[in-house]
Amino acid sequence: MTDTQTKPATPIDHALLAKLTGALGDKKTVEKLAADFGHLYSEFLPDVFHSETGLAIEVSYNRHSAGLMNDLIADLGDDFVLVDASLRNWSQNFVLACGNGFVITLMENLLGAMPETIEQPIQRPLSRIELDLAVMVFDRIANVLRSGVNATGGFEVIPERPHNAEDRPKPEPDHIDEFGAAIRMNITLGTVTSEFVLIIPQKALLKTKVTAPRSKSQLSKNHKEWSDQLAEQVRRSQITLEAKVRLQPISLLTVSKLAVGDVIPFRDHGDVTVDVSANGKDMYACEFGRAGEHYTVRVKSNISSEDEILRHLMG
Repeated sequence: MTDTQTKPATPIDHALLAKLTGALGDKKTVEKLAADFGHLYSEFLPDVFHSETGLAIEVSYNRHSAGLMNDLIADLGDDFVLVDASLRNWSQNFVLACGNGFVITLMENLLGAMPETIEQPIQRPLSRIELDLAVMVFDRIANVLRSGVNATGGFEVIPERPHNAEDRPKPEPDHIDEFGAAIRMNITLGTVTSEFVLIIPQKALLKTKVTAPRSKSQLSKNHKEWSDQLAEQVRRSQITLEAKVRLQPISLLTVSKLAVGDVIPFRDHGDVTVDVSANGKDMYACEFGRAGEHYTVRVKSNISSEDEILRHLMG
């Protein structure tokens, strides 16, 4: 008798399987759908921002690219803020991305700077308060998307918390990626031009029919609501304060010989002055004290003006 050996089945090509299951489309179809999204946003997003902030923005379709979802996200680089989102009856895992420069510039405008005086910001990760502002930026981008795609049921987009690109977790080693399309659009505020991007799985994109909302008014909330939401986001933002107490000058030789249990006196006699800062900027001069079991500081004066403090913390 002869032993028969069963050869393992050859796994089907990932791209071929995606094409057979409707998760990977041809170039012409994807390009047409990307352009439809570009038209939707260029037509409606500027009105949403103007009605809610009084700021004029310009939006135009830039280009699209296709590939695996994680590769498309990585291709954006570090100068973007990202949100993972889902929309019931459409897609459970698409990504919204916005250039950090737009959020930084929008914050400057909302703090009173004139659009024509704001220069292209230095690219950097967003601060915590800027990430709070990004929540509302993505809410408006998602609102336009929801109103333009054929998702039944009238459900809202469910976004996760925005995060800087450098803080995005790496996919699991056994993660099987899916094919997607990155739809990139330019967005201009004043003299600053940035981008926002929709990264959509092609499985959802290929079933999408992009249609314009019946009226622009259904996308917009009023200016006061935007302002109230911004104020609320800022109030809820957590700021880490640091207190610095000046100690009595001592010689380098003494410092080199300090040991556990040694005591260094405060510089001040009587009321001890404490400088309180956040993000490296001094904001208040305080008195050092104690309430029960807790050490405390009491504000005596502002080192910086209210506007200076806000501008610093926002950035």
